[in-house]
Amino acid sequence: MTEQTAQTEFDATSPDSARGPRISVVGTGYLGATHAAAMAELGFDVIGVDVDPAKVEALSAGKVPFYEPGLPELLVRGVESGRLRFTTDLAEAAAFADVHFVCVGTPQRPGSNGADLRYVEAAFEGLAQHLTHDALLVGKSTVPVGTGARMAARVREIAPAGLRVELAWNPEFLREGKAVHDTLSPDRVVVGGASQWGDDLLRQVYARPLSTGTPFIATDLPTAELVKVSANAFLATKISFINAISQVCDKAGADVTVLSDALGHDVRIGRQFLNAGLGFGGGCLPKDIRALMHRAGELGADSLVALMQDVDEINMWQRQRVIDMAVQACGGSVLNRRIGVLGAAFKPDTDDVRDSPALNVAAGLHLRGAQVVVYDPEAGETSRRMFPTLTYGTSTEEAVTDADVVLVLTEWPVFRQADPTQLLALTRPGATVIDARNCLPADAWRQAGWTYRGLGAAR
Repeated sequence: MTEQTAQTEFDATSPDSARGPRISVVGTGYLGATHAAAMAELGFDVIGVDVDPAKVEALSAGKVPFYEPGLPELLVRGVESGRLRFTTDLAEAAAFADVHFVCVGTPQRPGSNGADLRYVEAAFEGLAQHLTHDALLVGKSTVPVGTGARMAARVREIAPAGLRVELAWNPEFLREGKAVHDTLSPDRVVVGGASQWGDDLLRQVYARPLSTGTPFIATDLPTAELVKVSANAFLATKISFINAISQVCDKAGADVTVLSDALGHDVRIGRQFLNAGLGFGGGCLPKDIRALMHRAGELGADSLVALMQDVDEINMWQRQRVIDMAVQACGGSVLNRRIGVLGAAFKPDTDDVRDSPALNVAAGLHLRGAQVVVYDPEAGETSRRMFPTLTYGTSTEEAVTDADVVLVLTEWPVFRQADPTQLLALTRPGATVIDARNCLPADAWRQAGWTYRGLGAAR
């Protein structure tokens, strides 16, 4: 170790380090904003960095630019305490922090299943060139395996001589709608590629959850990069499997919900992610399985490519399946028929409509000439920005008024707990409800007078 390195190396026992390492979070989207606020909640001094001045201004004022339960309160506490601030100046963050978390997006490349790594590369390179003291750079973004090693080499080329600069990967496992809990109380902490120095730093960062028994899994860079995408691929496979089984149930007259309950009692299988329905969407699962498919193809792992292709195709077919059910319920054509759509977000407890199956179905019916009215309790504005040609209601009642068919496409509690008798009185005679999430009490809706259709549900 050089003399300069010895002088600048982070020392957890020094008076200036009473709160532990100082932290920067580069990228303040869904992942980054949550991580920054959570790190401040854990007691660290944190600076968040983003290239979008409007986002930085909003976060600095304690305003979250998306819907995530519990995050606004966390953000306000962090900002008001002085532990959390935001900037557009990457050099300021590089000079401030000891541990830098890179949380920028890795969207799907246009015209390809591969991940667009421009933002990840820019973040690491920008940090490296502005560093003024020893630092640990930590990737949290979901990236193709091999990215970490390439970035580590690039960082070594760029970083000022004489500094101790290392790179590790610490994948995120956030569930939208439960992100605050998942950050403060993770079910595991995975760290890849860290030296003992880096390992010690991250154990300090995660000291509180580790003290409650959260496992700390230290591994190499490729394994850490593969953990998150493998988890998403497995969950996607479970969803597509049960949706494929639901098609068999439709033809055989079986009940996929009871079947799923029975399967879930097998401890080797478990009940989670075995709910047949419209399928998965959002900003993670679709792009992650496609990026994994792309990278597996580059590596010659053809069996995984074939499996992920089938999983993706089954998932996308579920959307067409629901459109076909709506057309059938309207007697073969939805032209000028009124359809009430309940739900726009890809799942409840979020306003995220990226690759939303619900909006995809609504738009598909609109293109077939239907008069579609969409209502979502949180995702109205984000939906309107993405699909401005659709009509949006402000309540469940407005969406179903005069409807020939009602589609439940996101399983919000307000829809699951709605009074079917009151809603039926607002619709046209003989209305059908298509429960594309199998979330409604089917018997209660039938008894109220609805024609009820589920996916893989016994008639």
